[in-house]
Amino acid sequence: MNKDPRRQQIIRVHTVSLGCPKNRIDTEKMLGRLGPEYSPADSADEAEVILVNTCGFIQPAVEESLQTILELAMEIKDLDPKPLLAVTGCLPARYGSELTLKLQEVDLWVSFQEQGQWDRLIKKSLAERDLKPGIIENAQEGDCFEPSRVISTGPGYAYLKINEGCNHDCSFCLIPSIKGPLVSDPIDDLVSEAEGLLARGVQEICIVAQDVTAYGKDLGLKNGLQPLLERLASLPGLHWLRLMYLYPSGITKDLLAFLKQVGPPLLPYFDIPLQHAHPDILSKMGRPFQANPARTIDLIRDYFPEACLRTTFITGFPGESEDHFQALYDFVRDQSLNHVGVFSFSPEEGTRAAGLEEAVDDVRKEERRNRLLELQADISGRILSEAQGEEMEILIDQPDPEWPTLFQGRAWFQAPEVDGITYVSSLEARPGQMIRCRVQETKTYDLTALDESGP
Repeated sequence: MNKDPRRQQIIRVHTVSLGCPKNRIDTEKMLGRLGPEYSPADSADEAEVILVNTCGFIQPAVEESLQTILELAMEIKDLDPKPLLAVTGCLPARYGSELTLKLQEVDLWVSFQEQGQWDRLIKKSLAERDLKPGIIENAQEGDCFEPSRVISTGPGYAYLKINEGCNHDCSFCLIPSIKGPLVSDPIDDLVSEAEGLLARGVQEICIVAQDVTAYGKDLGLKNGLQPLLERLASLPGLHWLRLMYLYPSGITKDLLAFLKQVGPPLLPYFDIPLQHAHPDILSKMGRPFQANPARTIDLIRDYFPEACLRTTFITGFPGESEDHFQALYDFVRDQSLNHVGVFSFSPEEGTRAAGLEEAVDDVRKEERRNRLLELQADISGRILSEAQGEEMEILIDQPDPEWPTLFQGRAWFQAPEVDGITYVSSLEARPGQMIRCRVQETKTYDLTALDESGP
């Protein structure tokens, strides 16, 4: 019996995807380009190719990316044959040839522009190293499949990236220089991608972008997000539709009225990175000037009294005085937001903010960050306590690694990876399932619940 030549050319890939969900989507699409030749490898020593998708947004992310590359290179240096080490993402986009000259351990650098052809690049490299003889010829003969994503988030949810790049000019941010200007994907392509996700049983789609509210501006669309959401919200099988990263200036009465009209499956979940609450600091940050950022929160609550609100703040931005920070602290205390992330300012080379005077020392940055986090912990615990005894739908993400009848899932107000989780006691739950539960206990960030969906 003749063997299928393509089955002889399986490529075992060990993947490390760092940074944001947008990177994860890029990784999933890159793996999908291998089609039936792709096989996951749980560890580096089991792989023929190691793919590292890096983050380079701020210095801690740069350091994590470099450490990951070097640790993997050390892990495989004595293997024979040695896996091919491929690196892509924001790190090489930020540092370019300066990085590639220093990291000789990397076998293949893949730019953003090359991600769509990375399968051919690695096949060529494997063939040149005689690790996969004939793989290029086989690929040319058999490349008739439609590339799709290799979903890495489990069966319950997936991310949908609707645009890339950014046209804003925040003084602390490198994204426009790394990713370039705003580029939106066509609506038909995004709907088709979403249909593919739902066909695989995904219950929740999380829309992500550098600025979701900017969708379609580069395509000449007025209020481009609206026709996209209308199409997505009508797709059969979609249970939850979540919007992540809504730029504050994009939150308008027209948008909110439209979102109210859409209704389920669109969740009243608003992820709005305010970054600060004092107009002086917002002005220095290059954010759309707002004399009172509370107006954005009030506007959302006018339309969605039940809204779940998430935001992020930066402490220790140059020129942040005690009065400025106190205004931020008071804002967090008074607004009672559901989820708050806090970051210490990182002066990134190449940004305007890195050259600003009146730098805040690192100790003070961290002290202010910790104060905000302690405040938010109290707020979060109080808000979650109101769910005690409630019955609600929980999307099961995965079984708990330690207890066979315990599962980890999320309520509608818990976004994947960034918010708390709900621990569910169940005899029959399975990942990807939406079940009815009753909340048994509330904690600072998490809930525990009992499955009540049985017969």
